Amino acid sequence: MGESRQLLSSLIKWFRLFPACDQVIRLSVRAKINILNRPGFLGTRALFISDLTLILILLTAVLFTIGWQMARRKHYKAHRWIQTVTACLNAIVVLGVMINSFVIHILPGIPGKLLEGDYGVTTVHAIVGVIGLLLGVFVVLRGNKLVPKALRFKNYKLFMRTSYALYMLATFIGVIVYIAAFVIGI
Repeated sequence: MGESRQLLSSLIKWFRLFPACDQVIRLSVRAKINILNRPGFLGTRALFISDLTLILILLTAVLFTIGWQMARRKHYKAHRWIQTVTACLNAIVVLGVMINSFVIHILPGIPGKLLEGDYGVTTVHAIVGVIGLLLGVFVVLRGNKLVPKALRFKNYKLFMRTSYALYMLATFIGVIVYIAAFVIGI
């Protein structure tokens, strides 16, 4: 982790030596922020980033289900690849958008506003989602033999099914949050 930060820091310092590169970096960051914060494309009160997040999460739900079907049909290699890629995509969306949104918009109102508006359902969504994400990432790491032998569980199906169920529950609650916040306007 330290080496990655050092490399990134070195690249940024190197780019800043050249004013044109520095300007391109600043403009691209501003452009991304402007695009993500414009009105959404699903016809609700949501911003573009919220609509994009909803679509990506629904896509991951479909992909996780396809991966599950691959396992049922004994196509284990395809199952492993689909679940691995989908878990990575899900983690990027959760870590890149959802956690930030929760920390900025919901967390400051807890516990005082927990029973108001969408605070309660969003908090339940966050709790279920974080548990599902952590278990799902662990299952993917285990499936790719990237955990120590001491942490390798024997009842693989139980962990996979639990992870899938938590993910689908978090997705369902997330759709409820989206509807409450951007369609109904609670």
